[in-house]
Amino acid sequence: MTDILGRFGLTRVINATGTVTRLGASALDAEVIDAMALAARCSVDIADLQGRACETIAQYTGAQAGIVTSGAMAGLLVGAAACIAGLDPDKMARLPDTRGMRNEFIVARSHRNSYDHGVRAAGAQLIEVGLPDRISGCGVRDTEAWEYESAIGPQTAGILYLARADARPRLPDVVRIAQAAAIPVLVDAAAELPPKGNLRRFIEEGADLVAFSGGKSIGGPSASGILCGRKQLIASALLQQLDLDYVSEDWQPPSQLIDRGALRGVPRHGIGRSCKVGKEQIIGLLTALERFAGEDDGARNARFAVVTDALLQSLLPLRRLRVQRVVDDGHGGMPLLEVRMIPEPGSPSALEVAARLRSATPSVHVDATNADGGVLMLVPTCLKSEDAVAIAAAFEVALGAAAADRDGINGI
Repeated sequence: MTDILGRFGLTRVINATGTVTRLGASALDAEVIDAMALAARCSVDIADLQGRACETIAQYTGAQAGIVTSGAMAGLLVGAAACIAGLDPDKMARLPDTRGMRNEFIVARSHRNSYDHGVRAAGAQLIEVGLPDRISGCGVRDTEAWEYESAIGPQTAGILYLARADARPRLPDVVRIAQAAAIPVLVDAAAELPPKGNLRRFIEEGADLVAFSGGKSIGGPSASGILCGRKQLIASALLQQLDLDYVSEDWQPPSQLIDRGALRGVPRHGIGRSCKVGKEQIIGLLTALERFAGEDDGARNARFAVVTDALLQSLLPLRRLRVQRVVDDGHGGMPLLEVRMIPEPGSPSALEVAARLRSATPSVHVDATNADGGVLMLVPTCLKSEDAVAIAAAFEVALGAAAADRDGINGI
């Protein structure tokens, strides 16, 4: 691995941030890599392959259907396009021009984020509801279900819901409103695995479409994702992603997913064509999904705990740090390492330490989300136990010479 990076003038990053796309997402298991390599040597009808993927995804998610996308954001794009265009080839061809179509997606203000650009890219207009007093610290309330209901009108194409452990209102409450109005709910669950149960949870709670990242905890290729949900919507999403360079007489779409009789003709290349996914990504994602679904959360956390403990033992001697194991309850009890800076005159801030770590050789990336509070987090998902020594050495340099004083305060 080091040699191939060096060939292109790159060096390895020690990724203690987690499965973030900017650092290449998950570290692929050998079985996934082997499956992708085998697929790369073959030719296969992509539509047929997506049809088989549909069966596997449905098995593990409980959805009527599912497809592999080029990422969770791509899933939001083709999912929104499906809600807007349905199985109408003319509407598909016109996107993102949605004039004359139902094109509004209702979303709680506290659910807005940079990734909802995927929905807007399909031609949707986001209609914000509620006030996030709970998030801003100005009160205890967030958007409430009745506010979605008040916003539903003749132009409503769907509801966009961001699935987070602390999301409000609860998804079942939103689903009840949507079902009463016969509009679909599109759930962004990109990073909501683990726990493994979330593969089924959102479908069981009534979501019509759910988008997951394939390159995060599932352990698939970075440029992969899952969109699962109602069969007709999934069919529309796939049709707007596939290469459809066929004359009508030759077109035989996968019958388990696409009912050709429901279409007036072969759609043109759709708005999701730029989000195409290759045979390697589809096979890799399916292989990773089988592995992820086959391991329970306890076993997975036990593997990560070995790495976290190695990090803990390596960082304990550093005087300017207080380190402790913590648990990410929102993600199935995953063990993490909290690294808290002990303030001293002239000592670097947590943000400065994070920057120095990135400048180290090898470069060490940590989660600096809470650096303003003096806290850095080390996430084990892309690490090996042997990385602990290099991470500790990088911290020692970043903190300065006095960091190695072994008489300081620290704890488990």
